[in-house]
Amino acid sequence: MPIIEFQNLTKTYPAGAAVSSLSASVEQGKITGFLGPNGAGKSTTLRCLLGLAAPSAGQALINGVTYRQLKNPLSQVGAVLDSRGFNASLTGRQNLRVMAAAAGIDDSRVDQVLELVELTAAANRRTKGYSLGMKQRLSLAGALLGDPQILILDEPSNGLDPIGIAWLRKFLRDLANQGRTVLISSHQLAEMQHTVDDVLILHEGKLVAQGEIGEFTNGQSLEEAFLKLVGAA
Repeated sequence: MPIIEFQNLTKTYPAGAAVSSLSASVEQGKITGFLGPNGAGKSTTLRCLLGLAAPSAGQALINGVTYRQLKNPLSQVGAVLDSRGFNASLTGRQNLRVMAAAAGIDDSRVDQVLELVELTAAANRRTKGYSLGMKQRLSLAGALLGDPQILILDEPSNGLDPIGIAWLRKFLRDLANQGRTVLISSHQLAEMQHTVDDVLILHEGKLVAQGEIGEFTNGQSLEEAFLKLVGAA
């Protein structure tokens, strides 16, 4: 059974369908790139997957159930959809302690995840002084508080410099090598080519490709294959 599955997922707004009859799956222990132009429906799909939006039809499943049906969801799924959701007057450590307390997670986990994302030295600084890249790392730390087997990330490399991007790539690969599943929504194709194992590609709300990245690119760059597919070459 796929660890993440979309079954004819449709989300319609008054202006039209943001996602239309999406059926796709994500396999365990892999990094899957969820790719598409701006407005393709990626963020809407992730919101449906995480129970933040209700599908108009179909469903999005995690381990065979919806997110709202998961028991202790933070111990199964960690998500980063926005790195701006921190209290600017609190330190990085304090923000994570608030999150941990709300989720019933032992306070000792906070320093563990700060070390994982290499923010220990900045843990006692107020987050209003954090760079965007540091906020991205803190968001990752928050997503890992429950030690989940699944990570869902929306544009996680935003704000990272080349060193930070290389760090993120290795960090995510290490998680996948531990058997964890990573789903990344991104439009940074050059970086995704060096990061992901599989791709799911949306265009105008519809799935237009899925599979192993090598099969999709077939000797081309990911950008070249992508632009040919969506008719933007």
